[in-house]
Amino acid sequence: MRLINQMTNHDVKELIGKCWITHDGMWFAHTLFETDIKTANRLNKAAIKALAPIEIKRLKKILNVTDSQLDSFSALKDFFSNVSDLLIPEFMNVVITFSEPDKMNWAFNEKNCFAYNGVKMLGIVDEYECGVLFRIKCWLEELGITYDMAPDVNLCIMPEKGVCRGRFKVHLSK
Repeated sequence: MRLINQMTNHDVKELIGKCWITHDGMWFAHTLFETDIKTANRLNKAAIKALAPIEIKRLKKILNVTDSQLDSFSALKDFFSNVSDLLIPEFMNVVITFSEPDKMNWAFNEKNCFAYNGVKMLGIVDEYECGVLFRIKCWLEELGITYDMAPDVNLCIMPEKGVCRGRFKVHLSK
């Protein structure tokens, strides 16, 4: 029997997630080493923004979701819950919840954000522009959903606040 046949869905998700994040971290680190933090941040965000339409298209296809189906908070909640189940392994230490009729909340376990830990090792945590939350912003924008974000994170807030948590208030027609 092949090893993959012995792995649970959880094991496969964790392995693929770790490989993806390791690649992402190595790409960012080598960009930083070859250039500077300003350029690494800019290129990281450009890559995320360019990837968002591709990811959203693939996710909508695999989840069999059309644009017209994402016009209510309930539908958006289902979509993001399924996306979380597919893409967010446990080691990322983030919890996404939904509250009220229009809020998508995020919380990283205290001092345990995978991106924070990576940029802390690189010694650039005070200058790192958060790619994790920028990715969610890009997804919402790609879905044509307007939102307010609180706090509106650009630089990593973990060093100052000790935690990273907040919410997106989404504006939908239903």
